[in-house]
Amino acid sequence: MSIKKSNPIPVIIGVGQINDREQHAQASLSLDSLGLMEAALRAADHDGGGGWLHQLDSLGVVDQISFPELGDVSAPLAKRLSATPRICYKSAYASGDSPLFLLNEAANRIGTGEITVAAIVGGEALRTAARRTASAVPGGAPADNAVRAVALRRGPSYRHRYGLVAPVDVYPLYENAGRAAYGQTLAQGQAESAAIWSRFSEVAEGNAGAWLRRRVSADDIKAVSAANRPIAFPYCKLMVANSSVNQGAGFIVTTLEEARARGISDDRIIFVGRGAAAHEPVDLMARANYVESASMSVSLRKALELNGLATADLDFVELYSCFPCVPKMARRVIDWPVERAASVFGGLTFGGGPVGNYMSHAVVSMALALRQRGRYGLLFANGGLATHSHSIVLSRVPPAANIFPQSFDFQAQADALRGPVPAVQEDYLGPATLETYTVLYDRGGSAQHAAIIGRAPNGARFIAKVPAVDHATIHWLTSGEQEPVGARGGAVKGADGDTWWVRPVL
Repeated sequence: MSIKKSNPIPVIIGVGQINDREQHAQASLSLDSLGLMEAALRAADHDGGGGWLHQLDSLGVVDQISFPELGDVSAPLAKRLSATPRICYKSAYASGDSPLFLLNEAANRIGTGEITVAAIVGGEALRTAARRTASAVPGGAPADNAVRAVALRRGPSYRHRYGLVAPVDVYPLYENAGRAAYGQTLAQGQAESAAIWSRFSEVAEGNAGAWLRRRVSADDIKAVSAANRPIAFPYCKLMVANSSVNQGAGFIVTTLEEARARGISDDRIIFVGRGAAAHEPVDLMARANYVESASMSVSLRKALELNGLATADLDFVELYSCFPCVPKMARRVIDWPVERAASVFGGLTFGGGPVGNYMSHAVVSMALALRQRGRYGLLFANGGLATHSHSIVLSRVPPAANIFPQSFDFQAQADALRGPVPAVQEDYLGPATLETYTVLYDRGGSAQHAAIIGRAPNGARFIAKVPAVDHATIHWLTSGEQEPVGARGGAVKGADGDTWWVRPVL
């Protein structure tokens, strides 16, 4: 009787990350994104006992935006590492789900026997890039402008006319819609955000790889101050991703057989479980609603199901945290209690927000946490404007044989779960209902204008603005005295040609 040979089992054996805090007086001496990636992979190689980089069959790189002139850095990185991988590529763009996507691809290739050793890495040096720009051009743009510039290159679009350009402008729309749907007051919604973020700061305080290693109270996170200015209502600076960092992180994946042959002890081996991915429409106006994400729900639930787990089995989770609305939605999908930390790295505010590569740091921190204690960790990544969702399980427990390769595409299930999408009527004027909103602030903390997504009586969706001079309406949107979501108002043609939102006089 013939015995069927099991497929190779993918495991993580080396992890590494770096913070370059610019000790150099000259910004030109600090590491760029490519340098950070090299340092992170050399650290991962050292963590795995050394000698892995020369054996790489595959090198997957998370795209970076700090130094666009570098282009695709995968081949230059391989050369620096003296590696000759047969597969050498970068992600399509810098997206928060990229590290898990690359991990799932590597696990599949290992599972088929196509490759034996793979590395995934990314790095962003937005802080250094900003310093170099400032030294070349006095008054140079801050690091957060690089993220906005990338978003603008994908425009112009309808929403851009109303200031809904970068992620920080858009995610508050989900926050305010979600708060109303959860039946929370503004104070209750802010308290939940602050509680989650304060626990992130506690995690970061104890994580040597985090960028901001200081504990911050929930009260300080939700209180507006000179050090915690409003960004986009209801978010303050301490609630948003901190992209002004110089961080790199990477990890090495191989087969269980190769790891053991190379003398890696079982207590350092982290098994890669099954993953699940799906996405929402790219167009913000084409979402069924701003309260939930079908792709997020499918990704999280399928990842647990595919790995035979329930939430109670999880020792750790990493729920992507660019802005509070994302872990708030995710924790409701898996029923993760607000009292438990939703990160092993420290979140994108305190751990650091290196654009598309945050989840590489999360993989590193999850592997380190599982080596110390526990059995199962769930990683959830979010990319775009709450657009791309990818979840995967890491564990100390060997998975069932022959689980790789696996299809991690669950788009059909997400599409079936998604509700109807309203039509968009850009020129709508007349009575309407407020679906969701935000108020955008300048760097001095003054309101620039409010952006409102409204619904016409026929269900059509449109965008309107409230100019900063309409102090009464800005106050109504931000005071918490009433819930604006669901309120009636109207759309009129504004003095600047855009659609303006007006409240009825009561």
